[in-house]
This record gives sequence, C-alpha cells and structure tokens, in this order.
Amino acid sequence: MTNTAILAVSALLVFAYLLDIFCRRTKLPAVVLLVATGMIGRQVMERLDLHLAWVNPLVPVIGTLGLILIVLEGALDLSLKRDKIPLVARASFSAVAGFLVCIALLTAAFHYAFALPLAAAALAAMPFAVISSAVAIPNSVGLPADAREFIVYESSLSDIVGILVFYSWLQAHGSIGAFATGLFGGGVVSLVLSVAAAIGLVYLINRVEGHVRFLPLLAGLTLIYAVGKQLHLSPLIVILVCGLLLNNTHLLRRAGRLDTICKPGYADTLAEFKGLVAELTFATKSFFFLMLGYWTDVQHMADWRAWAVMVAAVGAIYPARLAILALLRQPHARRVLWVAPRGLITVLLFLTAADSGQLDGFPFGAVMLLVLFTATATALAHRAQKE
Repeated sequence: MTNTAILAVSALLVFAYLLDIFCRRTKLPAVVLLVATGMIGRQVMERLDLHLAWVNPLVPVIGTLGLILIVLEGALDLSLKRDKIPLVARASFSAVAGFLVCIALLTAAFHYAFALPLAAAALAAMPFAVISSAVAIPNSVGLPADAREFIVYESSLSDIVGILVFYSWLQAHGSIGAFATGLFGGGVVSLVLSVAAAIGLVYLINRVEGHVRFLPLLAGLTLIYAVGKQLHLSPLIVILVCGLLLNNTHLLRRAGRLDTICKPGYADTLAEFKGLVAELTFATKSFFFLMLGYWTDVQHMADWRAWAVMVAAVGAIYPARLAILALLRQPHARRVLWVAPRGLITVLLFLTAADSGQLDGFPFGAVMLLVLFTATATALAHRAQKE
C-alpha cells in the first residue's frame, strides 16, 4: 500500500510536469486538462471498483494551501514604486467594481430562477463573482509587463475582497449592520496583522540559519492564514503584504531603523525562497485540479439548470468586465478581457456556502462548468492573441 501511494504521487507529479510543458507549447488550458484527467481517472477506477474516499476531505485542504502559495508567488514578483500607484488604483477599481456588478446581476437571476431569498441568492452569487488568482496569475505569463502586473493585482485583490465580503455576509445572516461591522472591522484588523507579520517575516528570513530555513516560515504564514480565517478576517491580505514587503524591502527605509533588518546577501536568500515557493505552488496546484476532477460528479454537470446558470454567469462576467476596462482605458484591454477565470477560490467559497444549508437545490455542476469555460476562454484567447 505504501509503495503504491509513493508510485501514484510520483507518477502524477511527473505527468503534471509533462502536461505543463505540453500546454505551454500548445497554449492549451492546463487547468482544463488536469480536471479532465481527474474525471477520466474516476470513470476508469469506478469500472475497476476502486474508490478513493480520502479525496473528498482533501480537496478543500489542498485548495487552500494552493491559494496561499499562488498569492505569495504572485506578490513576490511585484515591485512597488511610486510610478505603480496608478496601476494599483486601476486594478483595485476593476476588482471591486467587477465583483459588485456580478453580484448584483447574479443575485437577481438566482433569486427569480430558484426562488432563493435575497440573502441566500447573494451568497450563491459571490463565488461566481471572484476572479481566481490560482488560474489568472499563471495565465498572465506572456502578457506585456504592465498587463501582467494588472492581472496579478486585480486577481489577488478580487480574492481578498471576495473572501472578506463572503464571510462577512455568511456570518451576518442577512443583517446589514452585522455585515458592515464584520466587513470593515475585519479589514482593518487584517491590515494591521499583515504589516506586523510582514515585518516579522523579513526579520526572520534574514536571521534564520541552517539547512531548514524556509519551510518553518511558510508554516507560520499558513498558521496565520488559518487563524485569520477562523476569526473571519481576510488572511489573504497577510499573504499578499508579506510577499510584497519581501520583494520591496526598500519600503522599510521609511520606517526608521527597520531598514537595518536586511543583511548582505539578502537578494540570494530571496531568490532561493522564490524558487521553493514556485516548486511548491506547481505541485499543490497540480494535485488540487487533478483531485477536483476526480471529485466532480459528471452527472451534476449534465443538469440543464447547471448549463443555464453557467450561461447567465458568463453573460454577466464578460460584458461587465468589458465596460469596466473601457472606463479605465486599460492598455491591452482585448487581451486582459478574457483573463478573468473562475477556479480554485470559486470552488472553495461555493463549498462553504453549500455547507451552510442555504443553497439547497442549487445546481453545483454550474460551478465546474463555469470554471472549465472561463479557464478555456482565458487560455484560448491568449493563444489567439499570440497568433
């Protein structure tokens, strides 16, 4: 049994790596192929009367770890300078406006189509309104530098805003006052915690010695994320701020003696840390989408209601995004338009919403259909623009 597990994990990692190379050369959507592989694997194993019961509880765990690593990896690639302020402002506006417009349109659609109360309809709409940084950031590679930075900021902020709003709304039980308290109070606390954690991480990465240096730091970040989520804050802010400060330590010069934290050789240490994060991100993301495909019931995707919800979501996402990009006069808008995939974070939020018991009767297959459609649109549009 042990040898079989080792063999399976090793083979899946090698397969995911070869598939990644194939997708980069052909510009095909790696996410879709990984999910499809998981689906096919399930059908084959069921015919052989083999069942992997451990996949169900592992999907949200691996997905959360992948989300943390992907946001951290994206933040480690960003440089913060005064001339970046307009870019960050545009990305923030696009993330928030796109999120709110999609929620408004889909809440109305779900309320009338499924006779859901407005509070439950809004809860169902929120996962569909969040751009998945887990898919958007990898697919931004190859875009012009300013467009890629826009995507990284926008998708990361969309995740952060989406999680903060979602959990505030979930805990408010329809009360606007409780929602406002949870939203703004949680945001301030998250930001304060982020700055403290980021400074502590920069200090530790310059002081930790020995062969094992980075994994304890990543474990600490994951611990902070878990505690923040338990307190219904927005712990992705912590991950984003930590990554930004690690790659922009010049910001510490504005804080008195904090600029003495960094030791000579910090650039080499940071490069090693980035390499480890990239390796772990690839492995975690590959396993998540393979397990997600295995975990998905194909029969749910055949439901006509799921297709109707997917079409309605697509009809809300892309026209709203086109209008926002036109309003912002975003450079390379035609290429950026399609980089608005739904993925890991959409699945995780919808699972949480479903567990609350407020979405009985809602077709879950719509989530996977939208994930597959938007991921395919992102990859194929990128390929078409290249050609």
